[in-house]
Amino acid sequence: MGKLRGFLEYDRQVENYIEVKQRVKNYEEFTVDLSEKELNEQGGRCMDCGIPFCHSGCPLGNLIPDFNDAVYKNNWVKALEILHATNNFPEFTGRLCPAPCESACVLGIIKPPVSIELIEKYIVERGFKEGWIKADPPAERTGKTVAVIGSGPAGLAAAQQLNRAGHQVTVFERDEKAGGLLRYGIPDFKLEKHTIDRRLAILEEEGISFRTGVHVGVNYDVEELRSFDAVVLCGGATARRGLPIPGGDAQGVVQAMEFLKRNNQVVDGVAETVESLHAGGKHVIVIGGGDTGSDCVGTSNRHGARSVTNFEILPMPSKERTGEHPWPFWPFTLKSTSSHEEGCDRNWSIATKEFIKDEKGNLKALKTVEVEWVKVPGGRPQLKEVEGTGKEWPCDLALLALGFTGPEQTLPEQLGLKQDTRTNIKGNNYQTNVPNVFVAGDMRRGQSLIVWAISEGREAAHHVDKYLMGSSSLPLKEKGDLPAA
Repeated sequence: MGKLRGFLEYDRQVENYIEVKQRVKNYEEFTVDLSEKELNEQGGRCMDCGIPFCHSGCPLGNLIPDFNDAVYKNNWVKALEILHATNNFPEFTGRLCPAPCESACVLGIIKPPVSIELIEKYIVERGFKEGWIKADPPAERTGKTVAVIGSGPAGLAAAQQLNRAGHQVTVFERDEKAGGLLRYGIPDFKLEKHTIDRRLAILEEEGISFRTGVHVGVNYDVEELRSFDAVVLCGGATARRGLPIPGGDAQGVVQAMEFLKRNNQVVDGVAETVESLHAGGKHVIVIGGGDTGSDCVGTSNRHGARSVTNFEILPMPSKERTGEHPWPFWPFTLKSTSSHEEGCDRNWSIATKEFIKDEKGNLKALKTVEVEWVKVPGGRPQLKEVEGTGKEWPCDLALLALGFTGPEQTLPEQLGLKQDTRTNIKGNNYQTNVPNVFVAGDMRRGQSLIVWAISEGREAAHHVDKYLMGSSSLPLKEKGDLPAA
């Protein structure tokens, strides 16, 4: 598998970036390509480890040692076949996934793990460049129709799998272009949108129909869904978490996804810049330290913000794996992204207490207090404010990147679907309490990773196909996997 003792000969490599001064001038991706020789060597670092825990770390169960070996041997066509066998859209995960597979890599116990995500991206990009990735419509149709609600990664994966089974699939998307948060939540500097469009073109050529600008339950009556033999809900967890503190109605307190979506539309040329959603010349504070917060930081820097500050209520994570998160589980370690490197004052263990408005109702500052987390035996850590640490920060634009609380309630209410305590839609083998209605992705499991969304879409497709036909030949990942991030 790979090169014998290759992990001793070759160091881990990742992509370099174009320098900050250049890349913040535009919204293009800014990674510097590795050479074919360097990629072969990275594939050669994969060990013949006996039990590839990377399989379990990956929600898709990607056959990672197999495609690493193919890359090492310069057999890119084979590598692409192996990769596509478990992952419909490696061009997305190769750019956006936090790579739980690498955290589970056996080599990672003693050395830096194999650059799995890097290899994945280059396999699929080689496939597109060489013209190996082509539409593959089904040879026969079953006569069954399926509606997929939502065109994010879960919806697209479910649609492609069900189309491969021969069903006629229609994807409904409430926005004017398909892609879900891939298009309107992820900045172009992380995922240029032509990457989505080229895959959508293949899906359409395979026979999938897309109906955009259709918000099911709002401008499309849910009763019309009865004409379909099955429905798959993949609308995501889009109910945004707010911050219920004084001054929350100030002009300048903005939800992160509103900010990011508008910017992506401006970059796409389908919308004009709105001053209230532009960071240029402003003191920007991003509240929330996750990936969405990082995306707000990178976008604000490209707008030309006067300053960019990031708040996180949790303490700063360790730079190394700790005993609380042993291998091969996902380690909650300090993550610094390319956006942070572009300029950001990061602050941990800090809570926002009040938004301060001027006489016109515009945001002018924030009040904060430092906090500490006190461990409680047998219980959750308790948040405690630290006396005497109150502080006021100048702020013209506060971006709330606090995550999502679950799916919007329109469809669950109108379809009469059961939900759990977190408002996620219940699905037994992805099937809801309405027999022909299935659910996948964040609507079922809550806010999660893109790799989980694709996995959920694939798994749901198997169960939908089985419901429609009595059995299914669509792949189903084996259970008993390690929990991922």
